[in-house]
Amino acid sequence: MMQKIIFSFLFLVTSIFSFGQKKDSIQLKNGIDKPSMLPIHHFGLFSARINQNFKVRPPEKITLNFSLASANTFHPFVEMYLPKDEATRNQLREQIWFNRNFYRDQQTTPAAYENIIIDAVFKNFRIDFNTKIGKNHELEISLRSYLVTKGKYPFSFFTSDEAIEWFHSNVAGGEDPFGRKYYGLNQVNVRYQDRNGRKLALKDGQFIFAGIEVNHFYYPNFINLKKRNISVNFGSHLGINTSKDNPSLDFGFSGNIIKKWRLKNTNEIRTSFGSAILRRNIVDFKKNVQLGNNNYLLSFEGMLEYTKYTRKGNYHSVAANYQIQSSYSKKDEANYYQLVGKWKEIHAGWQNGFEKLYEYQSAWSWIYTYGRKNYSFSIYLKEDLYVNNAPDIQTGISLKIPISNK
Repeated sequence: MMQKIIFSFLFLVTSIFSFGQKKDSIQLKNGIDKPSMLPIHHFGLFSARINQNFKVRPPEKITLNFSLASANTFHPFVEMYLPKDEATRNQLREQIWFNRNFYRDQQTTPAAYENIIIDAVFKNFRIDFNTKIGKNHELEISLRSYLVTKGKYPFSFFTSDEAIEWFHSNVAGGEDPFGRKYYGLNQVNVRYQDRNGRKLALKDGQFIFAGIEVNHFYYPNFINLKKRNISVNFGSHLGINTSKDNPSLDFGFSGNIIKKWRLKNTNEIRTSFGSAILRRNIVDFKKNVQLGNNNYLLSFEGMLEYTKYTRKGNYHSVAANYQIQSSYSKKDEANYYQLVGKWKEIHAGWQNGFEKLYEYQSAWSWIYTYGRKNYSFSIYLKEDLYVNNAPDIQTGISLKIPISNK
């Protein structure tokens, strides 16, 4: 299954690449090169999320961007009880979370109940179509899909369980710090039950067509800013989620600012900052699984890029990127929840499945891009330095090709 998907992906890329070999007369570099690098979170893959846009103008040519990413996510099985009684909640607020033990049964201590276990390597396949629709306007249509896998070699070289646990055992982290070996390497075990009793379950080899995203970007022409090599853009975003577990609509807005410095040797440095707000599930098409109860996701992204041009006019760029997103669940619940898991068997992180849903999500990425007039190619490595394991490590490649004049 995996081999067929990769072969089909490469065949499509090669076919379109051969079609896009015509020379391009526009400026080679359009702001900062930034492939889709959103963390492949086990809740986030069912909803739209906003990619910050660090371009400085609409593309003069219609472009296609193909992305393939791989991410390892692991959370041991854990149960959560949320007391319905306000007096009980207030008592638990006075206790540290691992000492809370209020629940007996639904008659004497009524509570909302959830459970979760996440163990898989998720593959993300994404296609972005970009076109200019006006002097300062751009339309982007994106298709996103996922494959649930065990993450075996060689298709998950850096994101496999073996690679991560080899790093823990030999470099940093210690022997099996989060319980992967306890549960067994190369497993797929993804199950979640929300507080309404609705269940989500994924199996090895399952393909998920997660949705379509329609994004509009406006590039205002502020002369005073352009004189200082500063550009801004604003985006509006519609997500059409198509999975059976969360058929719904999301909507949001974003804003971005990009600054360029020209160096004496014609090379360049760029910085950028962007923020966004997304309203999840603004429309539900059925009674969906509740993937966290925080309806609004706020996000921020910053990036620093250095570009070196070759004698032939091509370029190499290296960049560092930081992303942060607000929590999937309302933070106040973390002040009174009770978590139940195998804390004796798994000494660190046994509670992560729910604890991390109440914390912000963040990640650092390092990106390399090689650009020419007829294509650009990017690779990146994303690492969760906050240690929320959602995902632990993520890698990706991206190929962008202009296919015709607008």
